[in-house]
This record gives sequence, structure tokens and C-alpha cells, in this order.
Amino acid sequence: MDNLDKAILIMFDESGAVNDAFKKQANNYCHNVKEIPSICTICIEKLFSSNIVHVHFWCLQTLHEAIVSRYSSMTPEERHMIRSSVFSIVCLERLDEKNPSKVLEGPAYIKNKLAQLLVTFIYLEYPLIWSTVFVDFFPHLSKGSVVIDMFCRVLNVLDDDLISLDYPRTPQDLVVAGSVKDKMREQCVPQIVRAWYDIVSVYRNMDEGLCAGVLDSVRRYISWIDIGLIVNDAFGPLLFDLVLAAGVCPQLRGAAVRCLFAIVSKGMEPHAKLTLLQSLKVSRVFRLVAEDGNAEITSDLGLLLSQYAVEALDCFKRIDSMDAREISMELLNEVLPSVLYVMKNSEVDATSNIVQFLSSYVATLKSFTPLREKQLIHMGQVLEVILVPISYDPMYCTNLDVLDKIGKEEEDGMAELRKDLFVLLRSVGRVAPDVTQSFIRNSLVRVVSSSLENNVEEVEASLSLLYALGESLSDEATRTGSALLSEMLLMLDNTQYVTMAIAAFLDERGIHHPNINVRCRANYLFMRVVKMLKAKLVPFIEIILQSLQDIVARFTSMNYTTKLTGSEDGNHIFEAIGLLIGMEDVPLEKQYNYLSSLLSPLCEQVKALLINDKLLTPWETNDKIVVFQHIIMAINSLSKGFGERLATASRPAIGLMFKQTLDVLLQVLIVFPKVEPLRSKVASFIHRMVDTLGASIFPYLPKALGQLLAESEVHIISDFLVISISISALLFLFIHWRMITEMLMLWR
Repeated sequence: MDNLDKAILIMFDESGAVNDAFKKQANNYCHNVKEIPSICTICIEKLFSSNIVHVHFWCLQTLHEAIVSRYSSMTPEERHMIRSSVFSIVCLERLDEKNPSKVLEGPAYIKNKLAQLLVTFIYLEYPLIWSTVFVDFFPHLSKGSVVIDMFCRVLNVLDDDLISLDYPRTPQDLVVAGSVKDKMREQCVPQIVRAWYDIVSVYRNMDEGLCAGVLDSVRRYISWIDIGLIVNDAFGPLLFDLVLAAGVCPQLRGAAVRCLFAIVSKGMEPHAKLTLLQSLKVSRVFRLVAEDGNAEITSDLGLLLSQYAVEALDCFKRIDSMDAREISMELLNEVLPSVLYVMKNSEVDATSNIVQFLSSYVATLKSFTPLREKQLIHMGQVLEVILVPISYDPMYCTNLDVLDKIGKEEEDGMAELRKDLFVLLRSVGRVAPDVTQSFIRNSLVRVVSSSLENNVEEVEASLSLLYALGESLSDEATRTGSALLSEMLLMLDNTQYVTMAIAAFLDERGIHHPNINVRCRANYLFMRVVKMLKAKLVPFIEIILQSLQDIVARFTSMNYTTKLTGSEDGNHIFEAIGLLIGMEDVPLEKQYNYLSSLLSPLCEQVKALLINDKLLTPWETNDKIVVFQHIIMAINSLSKGFGERLATASRPAIGLMFKQTLDVLLQVLIVFPKVEPLRSKVASFIHRMVDTLGASIFPYLPKALGQLLAESEVHIISDFLVISISISALLFLFIHWRMITEMLMLWR
């Protein structure tokens, strides 16, 4: 062991026994050696003479750096020396009998580094200088698995570093890659494919790991070589035999499946692709989806079948011939049950690809009117596979109840998963509405009538399907309704059911539930229900307001010590109340009293909080600002239920109450002129009053806008512009109406 060997070992030492100063000295020594003109010769000699893995790695890395950085300045003799020496190592050749290289006895990362070095020469010299590099390999493959393994590593590194478009490439790289591929197709691709076939045929029962490595190379090259070299009477049956035969190890079987995936994915003209899909007879592997218990193989099979379905659907879309389209649809119908089985029964990476395919497939079915019987069956099966993954795992029940870190992660993950699945559900609902509604109805009936006590996850999943479908329904579908919808519409006309629904929202099952997350969600959903059914809820206003009295009281009796979480700011409850009491169906006297009982204490709260503000500490002032925000948002939400006609024409007393409220809230800007959150909330209320009070707000605008613009900054100006646009539109309508009125008067 010479000084260079020692320095390399010290430099790579990870035991902690060598101090940093000594390591730095060794690193400097190695760096100085790299500057020696004969460094390439030194490295080649080390590769043949040394048995130390770290020395091999350093020498290979140094040679690679030398070739990349100063290839153009090397003499032809030096290039040839390095190239021939590296190739000799790759092919297990010896410089002499005494010094056989031990490099190929090293770990995988050494072999990959050696392959990278050889690929660098291919990049620089093939095909103009070293035109026989691939052909030169063939005689050495008979030396056995070591050389075969290196042959595949070289092909794989060539794909990774130059050919594959999965990585960013420079324009120069693309030119070189095109030249390499063109020459390989012309010169040696058929021989390489033949070598692959022979190696797998010979070694499949002796070295399955080696065969899997060979098939990995096959998979990479299928995308740009002649597909006829792979899909033929020899190689094709070999791949399917490796997939279907008993006793084949999962590694080799998976490699064969991935080759089939590459074949199916190969870019081709649609008619040629359809012929290819037909010739593969992929139906032979359908049974494996249910039989094979290996998760990795199931994942590979799922990816293969989903991609096969994607390609068949693509052929259907791109081909005009009715006969060819019919064949494409037959292939789809054949593979679809297996694709759905994979998604329903396996936790595999293929699931996201399958969802994308199913979304595209369902969208295509829009052109079929009506759907065929088999397609209707498939829609039902699609709904079944949607229901399975959207169910929470019972093991996380406690975490979800308290919503700890694990429960939050589970909830967030489920929300993300459901996004695409619910989009798919809505698509199915549009294509096959009766099938969808019947499926959801049957699902609800099944889980509700189940004798199992611990099926809350199934109930939640079924209700989530119903909710997601309802979110997508048009007004027309809601009015006319069919199947499940018709039943629900009839229930909405039944006072008994409406009473039961209101009770569930208002008691401890909903808005008064002990869990804050349930309360917040119930608040929002109650507001949505009121928005949709407010006309039917007029008889229940007294009951509803009485049930919400404790929640309203928290806002009408707040002070700067009151603590409210952002998720319980009351916006949805006040909006629901506003929607209920803001209808003209409510008698004027009751409506006035309802609104007064809400606005008066809220405004009194604002006035009380504005008194003696300077006597408070900074912390108390900040708390007070938060309380102001809650009150202003509550008033703003409440006002959403009152329309302009009611507040100005039919019941001006209501409008006057809102004008008085505006006067009170503008005082907040006088006391806190530079608090941006408050300015933003008041600006939002002014904008709301423009919509609610119409032209009657004009006398109040100079004062309101003056306060809003006082000491304002750029982001406040943006709020002002939004309000100004609304005012301008209102003013235009007002002037236009006045002109029409005057013209009518003149005409009379």
C-alpha cells in the first residue's frame, strides 16, 4: 500500500478515528496527485493492481473527471489507453496474468461507476471514433453473469445519462442521443435483442436476478427500438411465460410485467396500436390479479392493466372507423373488471392512474345515448370501487374524534384522496344518474339497517357519497328529481322529516356537539340547509332562534377578555339567521323585532368597547380588536339575508336599522384608523350595504368612504376600488331609471 492508497483510505474514513486535520491533509494530497500529468496512467494501474474498493472508486471518479474536463486536450494515444483499459476491465480481460483486475468483484456502486465511465466514452466517441463498442461486447457475453451484468449496467447508464427523456437534456445531449440511437438501430439493436432473449432463456432457472436485470434493460429500450423485435413469436411468449409460469420469483415476474407495460405504452399510430393490443392477448394475465398475493406484483399488474385500458380508450378516441372503435370498446370491456378489481382490493400505486383512466372513460361514455347494459353495469362497479377507499380505517376512530396529530393527518389524507374520487362520482352521476342514485340509496339502506354497531365509518362514507352527489346537482335535477332524489324531495315536503332534520342540527348531535370540529361543520351545513329550504322553515323560526340563543348571546355579551377560536367565529350561524328572518314571508313586526334583538346588543357592544380605550394595556387593546372583528363579521353575515327591495322599498325601517349600524361601525375606524384587519372588515360591511341599501346609501357614502380612506395604504385602496365599482354600477342603474321615469312622464 503506497501513500496514495493510504491518503484515499484516510479521506474516505467514516469510523471517526481520523481527526479532521489529518483528513484535510489527505484530501490535499489526493488533490495534488490529480494534477500530475500522468494521473490517468496511475489510475489505470491502480485499477489492476489494487484490491481496495475505495481506491477503485477514487480512480474511476478521477478518470471520469479527467475525460469530462480535458478530453479535447488528450492525445489519441492517451484516449485509446484509457478506453481499452476500461473496456478490458468491463469484459474481464487481463493486462497480464499477474494482475487481474478486482474491480468487478466490488459492490454495485463500483460497477455503476465503471459503467458511467464507459458511457462517457460512448457519448464522446460513438459512432465516429469508436464505432464497434456494442459489437465488441458480444463475444465476451459468453464469459457468464459478471460480464452480462456489466453489459446491462452500461445499457442502463446510457439510458439514464443520455437517452431517456425522463430527465432534462441539453440541446447537445439530444443531438448526441439521436445519433447514438440511429447508429444502434442500424448496426446492433437486433443483435442486442437476440442477446437479451438468449440470456433470459438460458439463465431463467439458474440466475433469476440476472434475468430480471436483463429485462430491466429491455424495458428501457422498448420505447425507441422496432417493436417487432420484441412482439414476435419468440420474445413475446417468453415474457408471458415468465409472468404466468408457476415458481417464477416475484423479482423476475415483475420485470416481465414491466416489459409488457412498456410494450403497451409504446407511442404508435392508433391503428397500429390497436393491432398490437389485440395481438398481446393480455387477458391471459387477468386471473393473476386475484390470485397473486405479492403486493409488488399486484401493483405491477395493476399498472399494466390500467395502461392497457388507457391505450384502448385512446384508440377509441382517435380512430374514426366504426369497426375499429367497436374493437377498442370490446378490449375496454374485457379489461375493465380486472382494473376495477385492482382498485377495489389493492393498496397500490396504480390507484391514482386508474382514477385518471376511469374519469376519462366516463367522460367518453357521454357520447353513448343511451348507455349499453354492460356500460351501466360498469358504472355500478365504478361506484363500488369509489366507496371502498373513501371509508376511514376504524383504527383511527379515536384519533379522528379528538383530532390529534395522527387524526389530522388521516383527515387531511382522506380529504386529498376524496377530491379526485368525488369528481369521478359526479361524472358517473351525470352519465348514469339513475344507477348512481340507486347505488347511494342502497348503500345508505345497507349501512343503516346493519346489525353491526361499529360501522360508523361505512355510514360516514355513504353519507359523503350522497353529499358529494348533491353538491353537483343542477337546479333542474333538484326540481324534477328521480330515483333517490324523488324520495328525498318528497321527504322535504313532509313536516315531520323537516322537524327531525332541524332537531339533529340544533341539539348535541350538531351545533351543540361537544366536539368543536363537529360543531363547526354543523354550523356550515346548517347555513347551507337554510339557504336551500328557508321558505319551508318559516314556521320553525321561533324554535330555531330559541335553540341558537346561547350562541348568539356569546356575541351580544362579549368583552375584550372573551376568547373565541377562528373556527367558531359565528359567521355561518348569523348568516343562517339572516337568511331566515330576512324573508318577506316573515311579518314586518316580527322581522323588525328579530333584527333589532340582534343588531341592538351588537351595536351596544361596539359602543361599550370604544369607551375608555386609552386606559387599556397593549395586550388588552389587541384582544379588543379581535372582539371587534368577530362582531363586525357577525353583523356582515347577518345582513346577507336582506335584499335591497325589502330594505328600501317594502320595509324601509329595516334599511334604517342597517344605516344606524353603519354609523356605529364607522366609529371603529375613527378610534383605530391604522388597524388593517378592522379596516378590511368595515370595508367589507360597506360593500355589503351598497348591495343591501341600494341608492339610499348615497347620503352615507361621503362619511363612510372618507373614514375608510383616512391614512390608508395601498392594500386599503384596493378595497376602496372594489366598493367604488359597485357604487358606480349602482349609480348607473339609478340614473338610467331616473331617465326612463322622466321620459315616461313627458310621454304622458
